[in-house]
Amino acid sequence: MGSLGETQGARPAGRRPRFLCLHGFRTSGEIMRKQVVGKWPAGVTARLDLVFADAPFPAEGKSEVEGIFDPPYYEWFQFDKGFTEYRNFDKCLKYIEELMIKEGPFDGLMGFSQGSILSAALPGLQEQGLALTRVPKIKYLIIIGGAKFRSPTVAEKAYANKIKCSSVHFLGDNDFLKTHGEKLVESYVDPFIIRHPKGHTVPRLDEKSLEVMLRFLDKIEKETAEAEHSSTDVDDKEVCLC
Repeated sequence: MGSLGETQGARPAGRRPRFLCLHGFRTSGEIMRKQVVGKWPAGVTARLDLVFADAPFPAEGKSEVEGIFDPPYYEWFQFDKGFTEYRNFDKCLKYIEELMIKEGPFDGLMGFSQGSILSAALPGLQEQGLALTRVPKIKYLIIIGGAKFRSPTVAEKAYANKIKCSSVHFLGDNDFLKTHGEKLVESYVDPFIIRHPKGHTVPRLDEKSLEVMLRFLDKIEKETAEAEHSSTDVDDKEVCLC
């Protein structure tokens, strides 16, 4: 396993929502950290507790980011040309669960490309008791360049019900996965949507997309604070009863 890293920045008052970040195919946690922290303003990243993990398997082929970002490169699982058959998928799910146990608890997941496909499917698989059974429920998602799994075996479980956790989805006008990302959004209840003119990339936040992102952050921060307050009230009552 590669190294884990966290964003640096002034910590706002209260606990920041903690996200496990899943990088794209044949890249790395460090590359995703550069993609996100290097492009998004501190006013966004400083409000999140981001942990960037490397996928469990070394890249089995050439990475599209060679010459742009330094190796090593990793992949979460392997797949066929039709993206309907997967190898090491179960091992990948177990690996992510172990990461969440070791580095958590986490409030949500952030994913890009292959990592976003995984992140977007995990709440549904968790609800069905097929993944992440030993960690708290995923509450929030940040999906960048996402899509649905095409395998009926996975899809019928992952998207069986509308996914209720708060989510924000980045859709690029020139992303080859745009139509797949649009279909993915339909599986969510009240998703936030950020559209940008770029392709399959982590985009910078212009004025309009920043406004949407800040509304999403306001929502999840409020929910996190309310959950913390509720937990404190329960602890106080237990102390009184003792």
